Amino acid sequence: MRIEYEIKLGFKDVMFRPKRSTLKSRSEVDLEREFTFLNSGYKWKGIPIMGANMDTVGTFEMAQALAKKNLFTAIHKHYSLEQWQSFIQTSHTTIYDHIAVSTGTGQMDSDKLKKLFHTLPELKFICIDVANGYSEHFVEFVKKTREQYPDKVIIAGNVVTGEMVEELLLSGADLVKVGIGPGSVCTTRVKTGVGYPQLSAIIECADAAHGLGGQIISDGGCTSPGDVAKAFGAGADFVMLGGMLAGHDESGGEIIQKDGKVFKQFYGMSSSTAMEKHVGGVAEYRASEGKTVEVPYRGEVENTLQDILGGLRSTCTYVGAQRLKELTKRTTFIRVSEQENQIYT
Repeated sequence: MRIEYEIKLGFKDVMFRPKRSTLKSRSEVDLEREFTFLNSGYKWKGIPIMGANMDTVGTFEMAQALAKKNLFTAIHKHYSLEQWQSFIQTSHTTIYDHIAVSTGTGQMDSDKLKKLFHTLPELKFICIDVANGYSEHFVEFVKKTREQYPDKVIIAGNVVTGEMVEELLLSGADLVKVGIGPGSVCTTRVKTGVGYPQLSAIIECADAAHGLGGQIISDGGCTSPGDVAKAFGAGADFVMLGGMLAGHDESGGEIIQKDGKVFKQFYGMSSSTAMEKHVGGVAEYRASEGKTVEVPYRGEVENTLQDILGGLRSTCTYVGAQRLKELTKRTTFIRVSEQENQIYT
């Protein structure tokens, strides 16, 4: 047993220090990024914000809405092959640059992925998603997937430490998803005692990834546009959102009415709700590691996207970053004990 004494930080622990800026308006800020991915060699351009591959977020409807704004969606893995075919037939051809196919690491997952790419070979992105990215089985699955699909862009996760980011990139991943336990409907940290404050995880993992020419996705922990900006400022190449995109028309989840108010169901993919829906219940050897909550209905996601993108542009103007790419170079974080005056909430 050993203890690390270096302080690890989350989004709530810091704020940006403002800097002199030559920007006259938020409209001057360019949020698009261009990447050439490490192992696939594929070139991508867009706004690097992702909808999470949860069935209450990463829906086909959400993908279409986000693609219109040049954003990205990791589509959840529970759609059938027939549903995928129908979605692609009704979408514009540019959708391929804005969606990933999600998969687990079981044999059935592998077989389904093979059928999907055989039927829809134009699909470009694979999101290999497990809660614990530290297992040898997971690393071997990433290697196998790279061998099978050498030209596809592979997203792999989740991990929170630099050495595992390096391992996954060297095993064939292009982007590594970073985050264990920060999500709003994730209970991993209280059920297992395992986790890592998200801001520090981003800083350390980004450093490891960029040293090899790879990229990371910050997955989880963002509750406001300011948190999204902090993730980019800390070095994240992409930021994945779950709860911030829940509760909309385009989100999944049941509609619930209570006392004249409308809500939508939102749950973690390791929750008992998700496991009962997709695999028949919680297996006897494990515990549920997710919450099920009711999110106030929020209408179309377009308004929320405007809020997120507007806040991010504003951050860039406060620190003098004309392009999103420059934000991390213009970032100085200050430690704080208070984020906002909450007298009126």
